[in-house]
Amino acid sequence: MAGKGRPMAELALSDEERETLERWARRPTSAQALAQRCRIVLACAEGLTNQQVAAREGVNQVTVGKWRSRFVKRRLDGLHDEPRPGKPRTISDADVERVITKTLEETPRGATHWSTRSLAAQVGMSQSAVSRIWRAFALKPHALESFKLSTDPLFIEKVRDIVGLYLNPPEAAVVLCVDEKTQVQALDRTAPILPLLPGTPARATHDYRRHGTTNLYAALDVASGLVISDLTERHRSEEFRRFLTLIDKSVPAELDVHVIVDNSSTHKTPAIHRWLVRHPRFSFHFTPTYSSWLNLVERWFAELTERWLRRGSHRSTKELVASIRTWTRLWNENPRPFVWHKTSDEILESLAAYCERISDSGH
Repeated sequence: MAGKGRPMAELALSDEERETLERWARRPTSAQALAQRCRIVLACAEGLTNQQVAAREGVNQVTVGKWRSRFVKRRLDGLHDEPRPGKPRTISDADVERVITKTLEETPRGATHWSTRSLAAQVGMSQSAVSRIWRAFALKPHALESFKLSTDPLFIEKVRDIVGLYLNPPEAAVVLCVDEKTQVQALDRTAPILPLLPGTPARATHDYRRHGTTNLYAALDVASGLVISDLTERHRSEEFRRFLTLIDKSVPAELDVHVIVDNSSTHKTPAIHRWLVRHPRFSFHFTPTYSSWLNLVERWFAELTERWLRRGSHRSTKELVASIRTWTRLWNENPRPFVWHKTSDEILESLAAYCERISDSGH
């Protein structure tokens, strides 16, 4: 007696289709649903009934019939999910292009940059639509970052010199990053700082009273992270010379001293030149102009500011000096060197790519 029900669609595979189905079925990156559909079709091609295929794959016969018929009608394309029904797009690709072009190439009247509201009014779209397009293409007209490129004619040579000291320091020598943090202010809040509470951050008044300034000289040992420091009332070549003398006394006499410094005028006076002549183990390595990022002691100054001074409250210069000395002593009890990673070639390639971008900006 013949079987009842809807007749099965005949399913035959070409060699190319069979190879593709087998590859999709065993490929680790295939979605599980797609892999199962491939196995169903391969089993149907063996001549098995829908019931037999359903029992083998652990699915319903209706599911087997669906993918059998889909494959017969549309072949391999029929195994992929069709787009889900939903509300059609109201913003065309041309609308998106118009928003992006206007954002990048034009500015509004009476402002230096677009806001979502001003651009939405200009292009006849909703503010939320403009906001979604900006987010999708990472456009932030409100944001502005600053940069400064060195004009030093010896920029490349100085970069290679300093990075070479970081990555391949000379033997029997110490490499020190030296700089001054000038005019450090002793600031006292006009009201006590309110402590941290669950759900409430620490709070401080935005206004303060000034109680004088001090100048911090620091020399960071690149290898160990130890810091030699001094605090002075004034910032002159004389104070810098005294600090060099302090370094000379602090570093073992058998070691050469390579000092990385910036181009401050206090570092280049005749008095400093005479001091260097009398101390031949010292060698100065000047950073390029506008390139303080090459001096690792700036990273230590940032740590001091962020972790100690920014939230501090000092009622006198004497109190500020004592506070900085305390933090420096604590740092030297557990010093942490700042490790330089980039080679000079990587730095120069990065800067060259950036210069090419800004030279092509059209300004």
